[in-house]
Amino acid sequence: VSITPPAPRASEMSELAKRLAAAKQPLVIAGGAGWTDEIRQGLQRFAEQHHVPLASSFRTQDFIDNTHAAYAGSVGIGLGPDLATAVRECDLLISIGARLGEITTGGYELVTPPTTRQPLVHVRPDPDQLGQVYQPDIAIAASAETFVSALAELPPDANAGAREAYVRRLHDAYLRTLEPTGVPGDVKLDAVIAELSKMLPGEAIVTNGAGNYAAFLNRFYQYRGYRTQLAPTSGSMGYGLPAAIAAKLRHPDAPVVAFAGDGCFMMTCQELATAMQYELPIITVIANNGMYGTIRMHQEREYPSRVVATKLTNPDFKAFAESFGGHGETVTRTEDFAAAFERALASKKPAVIDLKTDPEAITPKQTLSEIRNR
Repeated sequence: VSITPPAPRASEMSELAKRLAAAKQPLVIAGGAGWTDEIRQGLQRFAEQHHVPLASSFRTQDFIDNTHAAYAGSVGIGLGPDLATAVRECDLLISIGARLGEITTGGYELVTPPTTRQPLVHVRPDPDQLGQVYQPDIAIAASAETFVSALAELPPDANAGAREAYVRRLHDAYLRTLEPTGVPGDVKLDAVIAELSKMLPGEAIVTNGAGNYAAFLNRFYQYRGYRTQLAPTSGSMGYGLPAAIAAKLRHPDAPVVAFAGDGCFMMTCQELATAMQYELPIITVIANNGMYGTIRMHQEREYPSRVVATKLTNPDFKAFAESFGGHGETVTRTEDFAAAFERALASKKPAVIDLKTDPEAITPKQTLSEIRNR
């Protein structure tokens, strides 16, 4: 069955062109469904021609090349302060496909419903979803494909050149968020992920489940290829390993790395048997802090020192991987990670790298004690 996707009207694009020509600080947020690498490249060309910064919604970081000069970061968990300010203060917000849910809007504080402080152009393929939460200035029922194609027809406006410094400032601010923050412990997850981002090629696929460890991945890893990020927007624990198995079956030539917390990994760890059965050399990196980190963080925030059922008694994850016939590594120092990762790659087996992280390193910005004693 061939279904014709909805497309923007000429009058809607004409009104958008007028608003863009008047804007000094516009911002695009990309998300939702129906994207392709060709659509992504089209949006990036638009950003280059019109000098408009591009941000990604929650867990769609790979919809834009994170090394692109117009990329301003991800509007989600671990949001940088400069990007948060840009969302609040932009004079034209163009949301392409993104639903603008709770996480992308910072609990509906960055983009406040029903009437937003910033002029809003909301693009969604389903017209019934437009206007339900927000009352946009321009509501456009269109797919990402048809809308980005329409953007390509817009001539650069008179203000475009004047926005060049604005775009560069936001990209530079994003690059600063990639610098490790120096979390507690001998294994620093921020530095490990920053190192891995340099080690992996652009076509590498990175998966993760749900947990505070994912905030480190969202912040310090740069996604360069389209559909190289597989992560649950529903907050599902245990997603990373099964997703990595599926990704490796679909893309056997691409390196595939799954990230998991220790509690997250234990949800679906038996799938190592599946990886062994199909001889899939995926690598799982476990941020092992001996607890359900996200739940513990909320316990300490709401009921300081009243900890209930969040401590974990874990197996030896290295031995666990080896018991399946896979490769195992235990890392107790940041500087040992790169060599352990190289050995895991060289093994050409399903591999597990157990990172012994400090429970205090609960987020990239706050320790557990700071949350408890706030």
